[in-house]
Amino acid sequence: MPRPTCLPLDIILRRGVKRCGFQGSVTVDVTSKVRSTTVLAVRRGGELAMGADGQVTVGELVMKAGARKVRRIFHDEVLVGFSGATADAFALFERFERHLERCSGNTRRAAVELAREWRSDRYLRELEAWLLIGGRDGILVLSGNGDVIEPDDDLAAIGSGGPYAQAAARALLRATDLSAAEITRLALETAAAMCIYTNNQISVEAISYTGVSMLDPVPGGLA
Repeated sequence: MPRPTCLPLDIILRRGVKRCGFQGSVTVDVTSKVRSTTVLAVRRGGELAMGADGQVTVGELVMKAGARKVRRIFHDEVLVGFSGATADAFALFERFERHLERCSGNTRRAAVELAREWRSDRYLRELEAWLLIGGRDGILVLSGNGDVIEPDDDLAAIGSGGPYAQAAARALLRATDLSAAEITRLALETAAAMCIYTNNQISVEAISYTGVSMLDPVPGGLA
């Protein structure tokens, strides 16, 4: 009997292969929920930081420890992070980037346009992913239901470890003078110590809007 083979994780997710057999008796059911967590965005003064851990979990198996979940787009002026099913997140990420180009870098308009497409397209409604978006206009969360949410304060988090990271970041914002990048890293380390789907291989991206004041959140937010 031929030995089971295994495709790389990204190929499995994109091709929709249901099961992948490894050498021996271990079998991974790729239809299990893929967790990619945790992602946190913090802004302070003229700096915006977004970071994430590196763990990708399929069911009860850690498939990757150093995944990159935060990307710079639109001439390095916008940061986007994702959580949820990896292939679904990339599908939404690519659509958001197209909308951002059409909206000349306006993250709010691009997020609303993507949310409208998300709700009206039958294929997109099946995607299980969240996007965390940060730019000159502030921080936005695009939920798995196609809702655009603008946080009341200068931070937001998504993923299974999001509540831990957000609570730690809020406390650090109020009690310290640390930079946005430093707060992001410390808060993610806190989440990694508490959430089993979050590891300590943390990466942080930061953008400085020197000489340009970041916009205040719209009263009441977008959602």
